[in-house]
Amino acid sequence: MLVRMQHHVVRVGGIVQAPIETTWATLADARRYSTWALMSVSRLEREGASTPDGVGAIRNFGSGPMLSREEVVEFEPPNHLAYVLLAGLPISNYRADVRLTELGPNSCRISWVGEFDARPVVGAVMQRFLHFVLGDFVRRLRRYAPTA
Repeated sequence: MLVRMQHHVVRVGGIVQAPIETTWATLADARRYSTWALMSVSRLEREGASTPDGVGAIRNFGSGPMLSREEVVEFEPPNHLAYVLLAGLPISNYRADVRLTELGPNSCRISWVGEFDARPVVGAVMQRFLHFVLGDFVRRLRRYAPTA
């Protein structure tokens, strides 16, 4: 029996009470995630072509035995960061786009959208998991960026 893959989308976002440049600096620096996000590992496996966290950078994130491997595919400071998952979750074709929109000198909107394909049951579970993880990134970034 052939089980078809389903496409899933996860959207989270919020307002950060910090300048867009400060929020971008926190968001874009893979090595700093372990200081503000719920993970113990945040490192660059490979630096990007024009800047360490830029296009081509391979990032490792996780805790304990759970480790994701991602590649940055778009890097447009201070507005857009996109990455694809190379390994670490039981899903296919995962891509996330994180966009920052300046609202004023000390605030910006963050929009984090992840899309992936998966089999129906796995997809439903991973959609809930990623909604929690990405939502937690946004919540923690909202708390951390104003102090950075």
